Amino acid sequence: MFEKVLIANRGEIALRIIRALKELEVSSVAVYSTADRKARYVQEADEAICIGGPQPASSYLNMENIISAAVLTGAQAIHPGYGFLSESAEFAQLCVECNLKFIGPDPKTISLMGDKANARQTMQQNKIPVIPGSNGFVEDLTEIQTIAQEVGLPVMLKAAAGGGGKGIRKVTEFDQLAPALAAAQKEAQISFGDQRMYLEKVVSPAKHIEVQVIADQFHQVVAFPERDCSLQRKQQKVLEESPCALLTPAERQQLQKLAVQAMKAINYENAGTLEFLMDQQHNFYFMEMNTRIQVEHPITEEVSGVDLIKEQIRVAAGEKLAFKQSEITVHGAAIEARINAEDPAHGFRPQAGLVRKMNLPGGLGIRIESGIVAGDQVSPFYDSMIIKIIAHADQRPVAIRRLENALQEFEVDDLVTNQRFLAELLEQPEVQKGTYLTTYIDQKFGAQFEREQEAKEEQTHED
Repeated sequence: MFEKVLIANRGEIALRIIRALKELEVSSVAVYSTADRKARYVQEADEAICIGGPQPASSYLNMENIISAAVLTGAQAIHPGYGFLSESAEFAQLCVECNLKFIGPDPKTISLMGDKANARQTMQQNKIPVIPGSNGFVEDLTEIQTIAQEVGLPVMLKAAAGGGGKGIRKVTEFDQLAPALAAAQKEAQISFGDQRMYLEKVVSPAKHIEVQVIADQFHQVVAFPERDCSLQRKQQKVLEESPCALLTPAERQQLQKLAVQAMKAINYENAGTLEFLMDQQHNFYFMEMNTRIQVEHPITEEVSGVDLIKEQIRVAAGEKLAFKQSEITVHGAAIEARINAEDPAHGFRPQAGLVRKMNLPGGLGIRIESGIVAGDQVSPFYDSMIIKIIAHADQRPVAIRRLENALQEFEVDDLVTNQRFLAELLEQPEVQKGTYLTTYIDQKFGAQFEREQEAKEEQTHED
């Protein structure tokens, strides 16, 4: 086992990793920007070192400063968390060159699966069903038009290096292809420095189902019960649950077998997530892979009883997985809500400011993940998530009720959040039954959001 690990991240996930390291009796090193100097995770770490200014490019994306901090403090490994450099093959390679263990897959695997078009081709080659579309990158508008005619509209143009809903455009008419391509390429170039695109047919209506996997250095791969991430707004997840209410045990087993097959084909190591679309006939189509831990990993931990962060660290240290696929079963149901400092009535515009007071919910089956306490600032420089509330119970309806109660109990002063919207979402019959699809939020709440925004704009004008 490592003696010291540096966490190349901030906030809630950094604190989560620090706690896992404490349980493993491993020293932790936090890195922080000048904006995070007083952050909770900085206080909890055994050591902390400033790596730059508040802008991510100056700090949490500054590879040289992070590596220097690891070398200076004598860390043997780096855990990247999620976001920032967690899926950077360049950073993982830099860790290798500096004799630091990157807690994640090797650089070649990150590069292969991080490129969405290459990942798609790799899955096709290994008999994993993919969404109909291009075989690799699309070079120009003519090729895009030809493929779109073959698979049929609507189609989705996607950035090869995409993530977070950026570099994606849905096209429903052929005359939209040219402007959609130009817009998606421009956004992809700005966000990722890579404007290569690929094309997929839109599988809709559908469920967005993902499978958490973990693999050790001895080629043992385990797939966990699926997560249903279909409640989305502009390709951003809002609520996640595990397992999916509509899957049968046989379908779950089929999906897990596909995930294990895919991971063994690429000799994957450490934690990752395969994302699928499930159509109305319950056919699964591979979309992409995240080569890191994800925001919603706690719901998998709750239904499986496995601490994924500790397993990541153990695997990276060269240990074998302590469990087999046959030992992974579904224990009840878990659902997670992400409370963000954002204004639903203004297009979910991110908010920033001081958290003057915050009351956290509690009770049986409630788990809280947060890197913020009263007195902290929600910074405009980073993600606006304040807290994750995870509810777990033996039965799905009970888990939902526990989350509803927790959302009512949670209080935060002087910040606009999506708390009321999440509570309203949980009350919807489709959510209660688990029949919601990826289009649900836009279809159900789109007009309401527009009305609220118009009302606020009118009020502002009157004032």
